[in-house]
This record gives sequence, C-alpha cells and structure tokens, in this order.
Amino acid sequence: MSDLWRGTTATRLRIASGLVLFIYALLHFLNIGLGLISTELMHAAQDLRQVVTRSLAGTILIYGAFTIHLAMVLGRLALRGTLRMPFWEAAQTALGLMIPVLLIAHLVHTRTAHELFGVNDEMGYISLLLYNTLDGWKQCALLVLVWAHGCTGLHFWLRGKAWWRRSLPALAGFAVLVPAFALAGFLTEARRVAADFRIAEKRDAIYAAYNFPDVDTFATLIAWTRYLGWGLFAVLVVVGAVYVTKSVLSRRQSVRVSYVDGPEVWAPKGLTLLEVSRLRGVPHASLCGGRGRCTTCRVRIEQGADQLHPPSPAEARALAAVGAEPGMRLACQIVPVAPTTVFRVFQPDGRRKHRTHASQGEEKQLALLFLDMRGFTARTTGQLPYDVVFLLNRFFDAVVPAVNREGGTIDKYLGDGFLAIFETATPESSAQAALRAIEGIALALDEFNAQLSDEGQGPVAIGIGAHLGDVVLGEIGAIGQAPRTLIGDTVNTASRLEGVTKEHSVQAMISAPLLAAAGHTPAPDLMVELTLRGVHAPLASWPVKNARDLTTQLDALPGAGTA
Repeated sequence: MSDLWRGTTATRLRIASGLVLFIYALLHFLNIGLGLISTELMHAAQDLRQVVTRSLAGTILIYGAFTIHLAMVLGRLALRGTLRMPFWEAAQTALGLMIPVLLIAHLVHTRTAHELFGVNDEMGYISLLLYNTLDGWKQCALLVLVWAHGCTGLHFWLRGKAWWRRSLPALAGFAVLVPAFALAGFLTEARRVAADFRIAEKRDAIYAAYNFPDVDTFATLIAWTRYLGWGLFAVLVVVGAVYVTKSVLSRRQSVRVSYVDGPEVWAPKGLTLLEVSRLRGVPHASLCGGRGRCTTCRVRIEQGADQLHPPSPAEARALAAVGAEPGMRLACQIVPVAPTTVFRVFQPDGRRKHRTHASQGEEKQLALLFLDMRGFTARTTGQLPYDVVFLLNRFFDAVVPAVNREGGTIDKYLGDGFLAIFETATPESSAQAALRAIEGIALALDEFNAQLSDEGQGPVAIGIGAHLGDVVLGEIGAIGQAPRTLIGDTVNTASRLEGVTKEHSVQAMISAPLLAAAGHTPAPDLMVELTLRGVHAPLASWPVKNARDLTTQLDALPGAGTA
C-alpha cells in the first residue's frame, strides 16, 4: 500500500472523500469561470458536468463523500481529548465547519429547487439570484473557503513527496488563479443577466427560461434553509455536549506521564499521549497532525508498556515500515492508563533527540552496504569546490532514495560514498532489503549517467560492498554531541568488500552470509574466496558485474530464494 494511504480506516475514508469533493469543487469553479468567456460555453460545460454529478451514481458519490467528510470532522471533534492543536489544524477544522453553514442555502436554492419545483438552476439563474446581494457575498466567501480548505488538506497530505515540493510554486499560482477565475466568471455573467433583466421585454423570457420561483416558492426555500441551519446548529451542540461530557468524565481520573529529558505531568485518562503533550504544553513532533499516517510522534516506552493496548494494524504497519525497535509506539495511538515513562524520539523540528550516556548500545544482526564513487579524485581535479559539492549532491540525490525505499538509512556519508544500514525486524528481511536496494541503486545510477551524457559529461562508476553480521548500535560521542551510529567487524568487512570491487572489475561484491540470510546459495564456482585486510578468516563472496538486473540473476541461482 502506498504511504499516501497509510493510516486508519477513518483516515483513508477522510482522504478519499476529500479527494472526491476537491475534484468536484475544481470542476465546478472552472465551470463558473467560463462565464468570463461566454454564457453558452458556461452552460454547455454545466450541462456536461451534470450528466455525471446528477446521475444516481454521481449523486451517491458526491453527497456520500460530503456526508462522510463532515461526519469525520464532527466525530473527531466530539471524541478529542483536548482542543489544543497546531494552528494549521485548528484553521482547517474551522474552515470545515463554516462550509456547511454557508452551503445549505446554495443547495436548497439550486439542487432542491430544481428537483422539487422544476427550477432551471443554470449559472444564469444563480448569477441573477445572487448579484448585488448579501447572499452573493456569502456565496463568494463559500467559494474561497471551500477552495482554501481543499488546497490546505491536499498540501498537508502530499507535502512529504519530493515531486509535490518541487511543483509547489506552480501549484500555488494555479491555486490562486482558480478562485479568481471563478469569481470573475460569476461577476461577468451576473452583470450580463442583470442588464437583460432590467429590460422589460427580456424579463419575462428570463422568468420563463429559468422557471423562476414565485414568492410562495421562495418563502418555502427560505424556510427550509432556516430549518436546515437550525438542524446543523443542533448537531454542533450535540458534538459540543459529547466533548464536554467526555472531558468531565475523564477528569475524574488522572494519569502520570514522565518524559525522559522533560517534565512529569498529570493528565485526564482517556487522552492519547500526543493529546497529553499538547494539553500540558510539552513539545512533541507530529508531522501528520496525529492521524497515524507518519511516525514522527513515536516514542520509546520505558515504563508502563505492559499497561498499553496492543498496536492496531495501522500502527503496526507504520512502525514496521520504519523498522521501529521493540518498545516503540506512536504517541497519537496510545492511551496511557497507568504511570508511563516515555522518550520522544524526535524534536518538534524533526531532528532526532539527543540522549545522555544512558544509552549503552544494542547488538543486532543487520545488513550493511558501503558505496563508493569510482575515480572521484581524477574526475574532480581542477574543478572548483562548489562544482564538486554540486556533483556529489546530485549523485546522492539520485541513488540514496533507492536505499530509503527499502527501509535503509544512511549511517554516515564518507566524502564520495556512504555507509547504509538496513535496520529491520529480522536478519532475513534486512538482507533482502539490502539486495533490493543494490539493484535500485544500479538502476538509479543508469538514469543519472544518462543525464550526465546529455550534459556532455562522462559516466560515474561505483563499487558496493554488502555484508551481514553483528553490529553494535549506540550513541557515540560527547554528551549532547553523540549521534546514533554503529560499530563492529561487520562494518569493516563491508568496507573491505567495497574495496575489492575495483580489482575484480565488478559493481558489487556481496558476502555469502548476506546471501544465505536472504535465502540464496550460489554455486561454489560463482563465488570468490577473499582474504580481506583486517578480517581474520577468508570470506566467500559473490561478484556482480552489473546489479541493474540483480533480481533476475538471483532467481537464476540454484535453489533461489526471494529477495
């Protein structure tokens, strides 16, 4: 499943319903904007759009999406443990509640009037109805609110994607133009219809063309608008009552939460840990706003883990995706019911928090790979330092995503290379992830070299050494300056394997222990026995000439497993 759809069922329903409503709003606003060009084009586009939107399937889809989206907002508000939230989330919620208040009149005087009273609710009717009235200003405000709410939701859903960030300037310009285009189209059409309406000969034709509501019909529509408005107000009162009742009941009991390198606080039971942090003003990272779609709020439970409910499937998937260690949980998903001590993994700015020397290290069996760019010194001799930095950053931008996609992280950059670690739940999954990453790097390198060729530059060659073994993970360095890193013979072995790729004229050298863990046993004649400096015993390894089709090569091995 794509990480865009990661989260609970409620989260995915909110995203899907929001997308349906955003697409509907975009097409509707572009339709209105066509009034800037011609009335005929505006009405033709409306007729074409309503073939879908006013069909049975379209009606169910659009009104169902609206009902689900509004219910999600109201339900989330009613069940919140605290109303403390980031500014963007509060603004988005406020916009979401204002929209139905203004939308009621629009729906009653268009779709309802059309279905029950036969009103021809084309854009001309709507423009004439609203032009130069207070209700017209309200509907213009509704248009802007809907668009702002939709664009904000879309941005916070996609902002983690590199392609979205790259396209943001153009998308922001488009986002500004859409409501401007729609409002200009509405004003142009409204002025035209109003001018015709002032001519007595044309007024009767306009009344007939739109089957304009009479006084009694308008009175009925206005009454329905008022009743639905009071109905919405009653729903909001119920939501508020549920929230207040829940808050009063939860405050009868409190729970103690202690933060490592932070305060000790007491909070009502029933709140998630993230809500506790917000309620008590404890800084806590949360990129997705507490919806379980990211892991930036994750914490290590150091006391009280046995009193917490097990992870939900959505939380388990999110933690597994980042190779979270045992004891890690998402603060937005856990509800402390007993004294709990936690360590916040990330600071609010997204950086990992530093711990004191209480970290004694942790031993794991993991796959590592060393990567080095071949001929870097000769290639950059005589170049300006800025040009060298630019080349390296382009190279890393091209190949590092292949590591990250497989759950790997870059432990450290080493000039023109790096050390990557695949910290997963088991040695088998770690080895398999490393093999997939090697193939991904080779494919990314081919694309990078194609770009260099287009620029008239020579290709880049690399060497990769991959090995699996025991490593010690821990924070190494002075207090406050101790990044998490790894040490052990496995690191040295992977480095030595990378070093021999050049003399064997291969792109990668993969050790037998890594292959075995991944379920592969190459024939002895395919392996080379290496005596590596600093490694006490010979090591059998598999030389790979080019790793771009590594999966195919692995599948062809005798007794092949699945990488």
